[in-house]
Amino acid sequence: MAGRIPQHFIDDLLARVNIVDVIDGRVKLKRAGKNYSGLCPFHKEKSPSFSVSPDKQFYYCFGCGAGGNALGFLMEYDRLNFPEAVEELAKLAGVDVPRDEGQPADHQREQEIKRQFEALEHSNRYFQDMLRSSSERERAIGYLKQRGLSGQIAAAFGIGYAPPGWDNLLQHFAHLENAAPLLEQSGMVIHNEDKQRYYDRFRDRIMFPIRDVRGRVLGFGGRVLGDDKPKYLNSPETPTFHKGRELYGLYEARKHSNQLERLLIVEGYMDVVSLAQHGIHWSVATLGTATTAQHLERLFKLVPEVIFCFDGDAAGRQAAQRALGVTLPVIRDGQEARFLFLPDGEDPDTLVRREGETAFSQRVSQALPLSEFFFRQLSDEADLSSMDGRARFSNQALPLIQSMQPSLLKQMMLDRICEITGLSLEQISSVIDLHQATSTPAPISAEKASQPASTHNPYQQIRPTPVRNKPTQSEHRNLVNQAISILLHRPDLARSTAPAADFVSISETNIGVLIRLLHYLQQEPKGSLGTLLVDWQDDPDHRADLMLLNEISHLDPVMGDVDAARLLEDTLNRLLGRRHETLLDQLLKKSRQAPLTDDEKRELQQLLQSRQP
Repeated sequence: MAGRIPQHFIDDLLARVNIVDVIDGRVKLKRAGKNYSGLCPFHKEKSPSFSVSPDKQFYYCFGCGAGGNALGFLMEYDRLNFPEAVEELAKLAGVDVPRDEGQPADHQREQEIKRQFEALEHSNRYFQDMLRSSSERERAIGYLKQRGLSGQIAAAFGIGYAPPGWDNLLQHFAHLENAAPLLEQSGMVIHNEDKQRYYDRFRDRIMFPIRDVRGRVLGFGGRVLGDDKPKYLNSPETPTFHKGRELYGLYEARKHSNQLERLLIVEGYMDVVSLAQHGIHWSVATLGTATTAQHLERLFKLVPEVIFCFDGDAAGRQAAQRALGVTLPVIRDGQEARFLFLPDGEDPDTLVRREGETAFSQRVSQALPLSEFFFRQLSDEADLSSMDGRARFSNQALPLIQSMQPSLLKQMMLDRICEITGLSLEQISSVIDLHQATSTPAPISAEKASQPASTHNPYQQIRPTPVRNKPTQSEHRNLVNQAISILLHRPDLARSTAPAADFVSISETNIGVLIRLLHYLQQEPKGSLGTLLVDWQDDPDHRADLMLLNEISHLDPVMGDVDAARLLEDTLNRLLGRRHETLLDQLLKKSRQAPLTDDEKRELQQLLQSRQP
């Protein structure tokens, strides 16, 4: 398939397929008016906020902001690149994908990648055959049994064996033309300095195939049976294999369960397999590298919780600090990272074999939340009883917190700094620039901005004030946006708050949107973000509301150890407090200019009394 896919074919293809058919095979959808709704497959939620519009051939999640057409959905859900997603849609439509001519280099590269994947898959089958039939099979199988692995779990992970010898794999591929260069490109063989001789990279090793999320073999990890060095040998970086992006066991974990809620990051292949042997099918391993931001961004698209597992020694603590530094810029509210430290001398493999699934899972449940580990780690390095120690603590902690995404978690960690130092955020910011700590919603894309909106309510005349992209220091904690963000992810809380009418006289940025959101959720007993999107999307008066709510939703849900109901109550009470102050100022100002009516005098007296301690 040489060349690029013509744009006219892509447009015609999107016109041929029905996005509902594409998504309904992967997500359970229910009819909701003119649209369909369901639980979002891209983040964990209990009430549906995922909507599919057959009229617009567009999907949108009000909870996490995911949205796009059928191609975008396949790329995100099936983890396909663009050409692969086009191919998948073309299969559904029963058509072939044409290619523009004049791109021989691209065609050649595609063919080379295809041949490398085929060579890796053939190598995998060869290693599995050798585990059953080589002269050394009893030694290899004996090693796996010694490590407590069954034949069933070995088969589930495709474990094989590379027998001793310099050219076993090369001989297996001898019938293919240019086999040696192909295997070298795939990372399976090595050549000497003058390229006169090629030899197998993996020899006398247990072989662990590394798969992508589609199940294709990308490379291998090989473990020696004895004490030779290196104990583990990984495939090198190749056109198909990038260690900083891939994770061992992720394919197997997703294959075992489509409803993963958390993933445990461990160090080695054997840790992953041994944990699965004992019923823990939700672990993955990095491939000889530290966890990267790419790893985490990928995992957080699949699960809301990631647990790092480390040895309890000094090296483990250092590795945990590095993982913390990588996690802080990536994590958002609604995502949780925790840190598990094992007893000295233990790893997940040995520990789960010794104490079993229940006890190991109990350890995982007691892992430290990111914020707790963060403050515990830094406070161990500073004397918080002295001013000098608190100053040192703040100078270490604040740059790390500044690297975080705008979120409620970030704001609460900043609040914790204020508690420890006894200073306000304004005082600290006079010394250290905290501009990056502000909760600024991410800009909305043009595609998402095109989403329309519906239903009228008594507060429709209150139009929203646009969210400012760069809040001033005094706006670093916009209470209206914070309340909206909580309601977007916990709409059930609206029914236990003050009536929407109580907020009408408040003068705050975006207050009109908050009022209309509260009104809708309080008037609709079974209202959710999914129903709101359906009800509002065809009303031009709500278009600006939906755009702004989408921006504010980037503050993300309140999860983990945060009491969302209490935080919302506190936020709304503070807003009502501002309303009282505004009314008081207005009445006092009026009283200096003209006599107050009896009703105004009573209201002024009540407001003054409410201010008394």
